[in-house]
Amino acid sequence: MVSSRQLEARGIDAGATKRRVAKGQLHRVFRGVYAVGHTAVAQTGLFTAAVLACGRGAALGGHAAAAYHDMVRWDHRDIEVIAACSAGRRIDGIRPHRWKLDPRDVWTRDNIRITSPARTILDLASTLPFKALRRLVRQAMAEHKVNVRQLVDVLHRHPRHRGAATLRAVIANDPAPTKSDLEDLALDLLDNAGIDRPEVNPKLRLDGRTIHPDLLFRQHRLAIELDSRRWHEDRLTQQDDADKQAILEAHRYRVLRITWWQTVDHSQQTLRRIRAALAS
Repeated sequence: MVSSRQLEARGIDAGATKRRVAKGQLHRVFRGVYAVGHTAVAQTGLFTAAVLACGRGAALGGHAAAAYHDMVRWDHRDIEVIAACSAGRRIDGIRPHRWKLDPRDVWTRDNIRITSPARTILDLASTLPFKALRRLVRQAMAEHKVNVRQLVDVLHRHPRHRGAATLRAVIANDPAPTKSDLEDLALDLLDNAGIDRPEVNPKLRLDGRTIHPDLLFRQHRLAIELDSRRWHEDRLTQQDDADKQAILEAHRYRVLRITWWQTVDHSQQTLRRIRAALAS
Protein backbone atom coordinates (compact mmCIF):
# COMPACT_ATOMS: atom_id res chain seq x y z
CA MET A 1 0.00 0.00 0.00
CA VAL A 2 1.18 3.50 -0.78
CA SER A 3 -0.39 6.95 -0.45
CA SER A 4 -0.22 9.91 -2.82
CA ARG A 5 1.75 11.77 -0.16
CA GLN A 6 4.35 8.98 -0.05
CA LEU A 7 4.55 8.88 -3.85
CA GLU A 8 5.05 12.65 -4.04
CA ALA A 9 7.83 12.41 -1.44
CA ARG A 10 9.61 10.10 -3.89
CA GLY A 11 9.17 12.42 -6.85
CA ILE A 12 6.07 10.79 -8.37
CA ASP A 13 3.60 13.60 -8.97
CA ALA A 14 -0.16 13.36 -9.66
CA GLY A 15 0.35 12.99 -13.42
CA ALA A 16 2.87 10.18 -13.01
CA THR A 17 0.57 8.46 -10.53
CA LYS A 18 -2.33 8.69 -12.98
CA ARG A 19 -0.20 7.07 -15.72
CA ARG A 20 0.79 4.22 -13.39
CA VAL A 21 -2.87 3.64 -12.57
CA ALA A 22 -3.68 3.48 -16.29
CA LYS A 23 -0.91 0.92 -16.81
CA GLY A 24 -2.15 -1.26 -13.95
CA GLN A 25 0.91 -0.64 -11.79
CA LEU A 26 -1.16 1.07 -9.09
CA HIS A 27 -4.70 0.14 -8.07
CA ARG A 28 -6.90 2.58 -6.14
CA VAL A 29 -8.12 1.25 -2.78
CA PHE A 30 -9.27 4.50 -1.15
CA ARG A 31 -8.99 8.05 -2.37
CA GLY A 32 -5.28 8.83 -2.47
CA VAL A 33 -4.19 5.29 -1.52
CA TYR A 34 -3.12 2.54 -3.91
CA ALA A 35 -2.18 -1.13 -3.90
CA VAL A 36 1.12 -1.61 -5.68
CA GLY A 37 1.05 -4.10 -8.54
CA HIS A 38 -1.99 -6.15 -7.46
CA THR A 39 -5.69 -6.04 -6.68
CA ALA A 40 -5.79 -8.92 -4.16
CA VAL A 41 -6.05 -6.78 -1.03
CA ALA A 42 -6.02 -8.83 2.18
CA GLN A 43 -7.61 -7.65 5.43
CA THR A 44 -4.35 -6.28 6.84
CA GLY A 45 -3.71 -4.43 3.58
CA LEU A 46 -7.18 -2.92 3.67
CA PHE A 47 -6.60 -1.71 7.24
CA THR A 48 -3.23 -0.24 6.22
CA ALA A 49 -4.85 1.59 3.31
CA ALA A 50 -7.55 3.08 5.55
CA VAL A 51 -4.98 4.44 8.00
CA LEU A 52 -2.89 5.87 5.15
CA ALA A 53 -5.99 7.53 3.69
CA CYS A 54 -6.48 9.55 6.89
CA GLY A 55 -2.97 10.97 6.95
CA ARG A 56 -0.32 11.48 9.60
CA GLY A 57 -1.23 10.56 13.15
CA ALA A 58 -4.10 8.28 12.13
CA ALA A 59 -4.63 4.95 13.85
CA LEU A 60 -6.89 1.98 13.26
CA GLY A 61 -9.59 1.86 15.95
CA GLY A 62 -12.94 0.48 17.03
CA HIS A 63 -14.24 -2.77 15.51
CA ALA A 64 -11.45 -2.85 12.92
CA ALA A 65 -8.78 -2.66 15.63
CA ALA A 66 -10.59 -5.38 17.58
CA ALA A 67 -10.59 -7.56 14.46
CA TYR A 68 -6.88 -6.90 13.96
CA HIS A 69 -6.23 -7.99 17.57
CA ASP A 70 -8.36 -11.14 16.90
CA MET A 71 -10.88 -10.13 19.55
CA VAL A 72 -13.84 -10.10 17.13
CA ARG A 73 -14.56 -11.36 13.62
CA TRP A 74 -14.27 -8.79 10.86
CA ASP A 75 -17.66 -8.18 9.26
CA HIS A 76 -16.57 -5.83 6.44
CA ARG A 77 -18.23 -2.72 7.87
CA ASP A 78 -16.76 0.73 7.25
CA ILE A 79 -13.27 0.80 8.75
CA GLU A 80 -12.99 2.95 11.86
CA VAL A 81 -9.93 5.20 11.94
CA ILE A 82 -9.05 7.63 14.73
CA ALA A 83 -7.51 10.67 13.13
CA ALA A 84 -7.65 14.43 12.67
CA CYS A 85 -8.98 14.06 9.11
CA SER A 86 -9.72 17.33 7.32
CA ALA A 87 -13.04 18.82 8.33
CA GLY A 88 -15.85 17.68 6.08
CA ARG A 89 -13.65 15.18 4.24
CA ARG A 90 -15.57 12.00 3.53
CA ILE A 91 -13.82 8.83 2.35
CA ASP A 92 -16.07 6.01 1.19
CA GLY A 93 -15.52 2.87 3.23
CA ILE A 94 -13.92 4.69 6.18
CA ARG A 95 -15.59 5.91 9.35
CA PRO A 96 -13.33 8.55 10.91
CA HIS A 97 -13.35 9.51 14.60
CA ARG A 98 -11.77 12.84 15.49
CA TRP A 99 -10.42 11.94 18.92
CA LYS A 100 -7.11 12.85 20.50
CA LEU A 101 -5.08 9.72 21.17
CA ASP A 102 -2.67 9.32 24.06
CA PRO A 103 0.63 7.93 22.67
CA ARG A 104 0.38 5.16 25.29
CA ASP A 105 -2.82 3.97 23.58
CA VAL A 106 -1.21 3.45 20.17
CA TRP A 107 0.80 0.45 18.99
CA THR A 108 2.53 -0.09 15.65
CA ARG A 109 2.08 -3.54 14.14
CA ASP A 110 2.85 -4.54 10.53
CA ASN A 111 3.60 -0.84 9.94
CA ILE A 112 0.02 0.03 10.96
CA ARG A 113 -0.70 2.45 13.79
CA ILE A 114 -3.45 0.81 15.82
CA THR A 115 -5.12 1.37 19.18
CA SER A 116 -3.87 -0.92 21.95
CA PRO A 117 -6.11 -3.79 23.09
CA ALA A 118 -7.06 -1.90 26.27
CA ARG A 119 -7.96 1.29 24.39
CA THR A 120 -9.80 -0.75 21.74
CA ILE A 121 -11.92 -2.39 24.45
CA LEU A 122 -12.69 1.01 25.98
CA ASP A 123 -13.85 2.30 22.58
CA LEU A 124 -16.03 -0.79 22.01
CA ALA A 125 -17.53 -0.32 25.48
CA SER A 126 -19.37 2.73 24.17
CA THR A 127 -21.48 0.53 21.86
CA LEU A 128 -21.49 -3.00 23.31
CA PRO A 129 -24.01 -4.09 25.98
CA PHE A 130 -22.65 -5.23 29.34
CA LYS A 131 -22.70 -9.01 28.76
CA ALA A 132 -21.16 -8.76 25.29
CA LEU A 133 -18.39 -6.52 26.62
CA ARG A 134 -17.76 -8.84 29.57
CA ARG A 135 -17.45 -11.82 27.18
CA LEU A 136 -14.99 -9.82 25.06
CA VAL A 137 -12.91 -8.83 28.10
CA ARG A 138 -12.85 -12.35 29.54
CA GLN A 139 -11.79 -13.86 26.22
CA ALA A 140 -9.08 -11.23 25.72
CA MET A 141 -7.76 -11.93 29.22
CA ALA A 142 -7.78 -15.69 28.64
CA GLU A 143 -5.74 -15.17 25.47
CA HIS A 144 -3.32 -12.81 27.32
CA LYS A 145 -4.16 -9.86 25.09
CA VAL A 146 -4.99 -7.60 28.04
CA ASN A 147 -5.09 -7.64 31.84
CA VAL A 148 -7.05 -5.79 34.50
CA ARG A 149 -4.16 -3.44 35.27
CA GLN A 150 -4.07 -2.25 31.66
CA LEU A 151 -7.85 -1.74 31.61
CA VAL A 152 -7.76 0.24 34.85
CA ASP A 153 -4.89 2.33 33.48
CA VAL A 154 -6.78 3.28 30.32
CA LEU A 155 -9.84 4.17 32.44
CA HIS A 156 -7.76 6.43 34.67
CA ARG A 157 -6.52 8.30 31.60
CA HIS A 158 -9.98 8.56 30.00
CA PRO A 159 -12.50 8.83 32.86
CA ARG A 160 -15.07 10.69 30.74
CA HIS A 161 -14.98 8.36 27.74
CA ARG A 162 -18.45 7.22 26.61
CA GLY A 163 -17.54 3.60 27.31
CA ALA A 164 -15.94 4.21 30.71
CA ALA A 165 -19.02 3.45 32.84
CA THR A 166 -19.71 0.11 31.14
CA LEU A 167 -16.07 -0.97 31.31
CA ARG A 168 -15.89 0.00 35.00
CA ALA A 169 -18.95 -2.19 35.63
CA VAL A 170 -17.28 -5.14 33.88
CA ILE A 171 -14.11 -4.74 35.95
CA ALA A 172 -16.14 -4.41 39.16
CA ASN A 173 -17.84 -7.70 38.23
CA ASP A 174 -14.43 -9.42 38.47
CA PRO A 175 -13.87 -10.46 34.84
CA ALA A 176 -12.28 -13.89 35.26
CA PRO A 177 -10.40 -14.92 32.09
CA THR A 178 -12.83 -17.48 30.67
CA LYS A 179 -12.47 -19.24 27.32
CA SER A 180 -16.09 -19.89 26.38
CA ASP A 181 -19.68 -18.75 26.78
CA LEU A 182 -20.37 -21.87 28.86
CA GLU A 183 -17.69 -20.88 31.38
CA ASP A 184 -19.36 -17.46 31.61
CA LEU A 185 -22.75 -19.08 32.26
CA ALA A 186 -21.30 -21.41 34.89
CA LEU A 187 -19.61 -18.54 36.74
CA ASP A 188 -22.83 -16.50 36.65
CA LEU A 189 -24.70 -19.51 38.02
CA LEU A 190 -22.24 -19.89 40.92
CA ASP A 191 -22.10 -16.14 41.61
CA ASN A 192 -25.88 -15.80 41.69
CA ALA A 193 -26.14 -18.79 44.04
CA GLY A 194 -23.65 -17.26 46.48
CA ILE A 195 -21.07 -20.01 45.99
CA ASP A 196 -17.48 -18.84 46.38
CA ARG A 197 -15.94 -18.38 42.95
CA PRO A 198 -13.55 -21.16 41.90
CA GLU A 199 -10.28 -20.70 40.05
CA VAL A 200 -10.81 -20.42 36.30
CA ASN A 201 -8.53 -22.43 33.98
CA PRO A 202 -5.77 -22.75 36.62
CA LYS A 203 -2.50 -24.51 35.90
CA LEU A 204 -1.80 -27.85 37.60
CA ARG A 205 1.44 -29.75 37.00
CA LEU A 206 0.66 -33.47 37.33
CA ASP A 207 2.53 -36.51 36.00
CA GLY A 208 4.83 -34.28 34.00
CA ARG A 209 1.90 -32.63 32.22
CA THR A 210 0.24 -29.25 32.59
CA ILE A 211 -3.47 -29.71 33.28
CA HIS A 212 -6.00 -26.87 33.04
CA PRO A 213 -9.32 -27.74 34.73
CA ASP A 214 -12.12 -25.44 33.57
CA LEU A 215 -13.05 -24.58 37.17
CA LEU A 216 -11.22 -25.67 40.31
CA PHE A 217 -12.22 -25.56 43.97
CA ARG A 218 -8.67 -26.23 45.11
CA GLN A 219 -9.37 -26.54 48.84
CA HIS A 220 -12.05 -29.15 48.13
CA ARG A 221 -9.96 -30.86 45.42
CA LEU A 222 -12.98 -30.57 43.15
CA ALA A 223 -12.58 -29.91 39.41
CA ILE A 224 -15.51 -28.98 37.19
CA GLU A 225 -15.25 -29.75 33.49
CA LEU A 226 -17.70 -27.90 31.25
CA ASP A 227 -18.64 -29.86 28.15
CA SER A 228 -19.86 -27.55 25.40
CA ARG A 229 -20.62 -29.11 22.05
CA ARG A 230 -18.31 -26.63 20.34
CA TRP A 231 -15.20 -27.86 22.14
CA HIS A 232 -16.07 -31.45 23.04
CA GLU A 233 -17.71 -33.07 20.01
CA ASP A 234 -14.67 -34.49 18.16
CA ARG A 235 -12.91 -37.72 19.10
CA LEU A 236 -9.47 -36.20 19.75
CA THR A 237 -10.92 -33.65 22.17
CA GLN A 238 -12.93 -36.37 23.91
CA GLN A 239 -9.76 -38.43 24.31
CA ASP A 240 -7.87 -35.45 25.74
CA ASP A 241 -10.75 -34.82 28.16
CA ALA A 242 -10.68 -38.46 29.28
CA ASP A 243 -6.89 -38.33 29.79
CA LYS A 244 -7.19 -35.11 31.81
CA GLN A 245 -9.92 -36.58 33.99
CA ALA A 246 -7.89 -39.77 34.57
CA ILE A 247 -4.84 -37.77 35.68
CA LEU A 248 -6.91 -35.57 37.99
CA GLU A 249 -8.62 -38.58 39.58
CA ALA A 250 -5.29 -40.38 39.98
CA HIS A 251 -4.19 -37.42 42.09
CA ARG A 252 -7.34 -37.60 44.22
CA TYR A 253 -9.22 -34.75 42.56
CA ARG A 254 -12.92 -35.32 42.06
CA VAL A 255 -14.17 -34.37 38.60
CA LEU A 256 -17.70 -33.14 38.00
CA ARG A 257 -18.72 -32.92 34.33
CA ILE A 258 -21.43 -30.40 33.43
CA THR A 259 -22.97 -29.81 30.01
CA TRP A 260 -24.50 -26.70 28.45
CA TRP A 261 -27.94 -28.30 28.76
CA GLN A 262 -27.42 -28.97 32.49
CA THR A 263 -26.18 -25.42 33.08
CA VAL A 264 -28.99 -23.68 31.21
CA ASP A 265 -32.06 -25.95 31.40
CA HIS A 266 -31.38 -27.71 34.71
CA SER A 267 -29.50 -25.04 36.62
CA GLN A 268 -30.99 -25.81 40.05
CA GLN A 269 -30.21 -29.51 39.72
CA THR A 270 -26.67 -28.55 38.68
CA LEU A 271 -26.30 -26.31 41.73
CA ARG A 272 -27.44 -29.16 43.99
CA ARG A 273 -24.79 -31.43 42.44
CA ILE A 274 -22.06 -28.83 43.00
CA ARG A 275 -23.16 -28.12 46.59
CA ALA A 276 -23.26 -31.84 47.36
CA ALA A 277 -19.77 -32.32 45.93
CA LEU A 278 -18.44 -29.38 47.96
CA ALA A 279 -20.13 -30.62 51.12
CA SER A 280 -18.69 -34.09 50.79
